[in-house]
Amino acid sequence: MDRYFDTLDERWRALPVRKQHQYTLYFFVGYLLLTAGVIGKVVYDTGKPNDAIHIRHIENPILKSENPARLQDSVSTILKNRIYERK
Repeated sequence: MDRYFDTLDERWRALPVRKQHQYTLYFFVGYLLLTAGVIGKVVYDTGKPNDAIHIRHIENPILKSENPARLQDSVSTILKNRIYERK
């Protein structure tokens, strides 16, 4: 990993200073646009009137997809099967 970063650093230092400045400016402008977009989305979402607050229980997605009875006893079933396999 260090070699990879060293080669990247060497390639960066091999670029002319003007090109380094240009790339840095492009990355900064991209970051600025992304930040402005996120802030705009937050302002838009919080500005909408929302009188209803939906409170509900958090549900485990694993229990939705599989049989809960099978999941509860899986450890003891595995241990029992290992005991029976030894005989």
